[in-house]
Amino acid sequence: MKDILRPIGVVSRALDSIANIEFKEMDLSRGQYLYLVRICESPGIILERLANMLKVDKTTAARSIQKLELKGLIERRSDHINRKIKMIYPTEKGEAVYPVLQREERYSNSVAMRGFSKAEQDQLFELMERVANNVDDDWKLVKGGSKRNY
Repeated sequence: MKDILRPIGVVSRALDSIANIEFKEMDLSRGQYLYLVRICESPGIILERLANMLKVDKTTAARSIQKLELKGLIERRSDHINRKIKMIYPTEKGEAVYPVLQREERYSNSVAMRGFSKAEQDQLFELMERVANNVDDDWKLVKGGSKRNY
């Protein structure tokens, strides 16, 4: 079996490194842009759902959320029914940054898909969705305290 995860990791690290450099002028660092994009796309999201979406633990997500809040890019509001639940929303400042993040994502996608036909792009997307779903099962297993059986 080919080691498909290595090139996936190379692509992921390269794009993350590029984004961290390019978004530094917007005071976004170390992947904070990922959180801001998801919050802009899902206003009112709760921390646990955001952490699951990004496949990080809640502590890591909470630290990034706190930094984004200090920068005035997001805000947390209590749920109307259960005041203990904090819903996360982009601020006007965060919403102003979002179009730049979208442009970067579209550009990176176009560069990554250069030379691929529409059919190949669709196929790759479907295959990567399957890979992500397969990995999600193990992620949930390990996050739940179990060990994978190698």
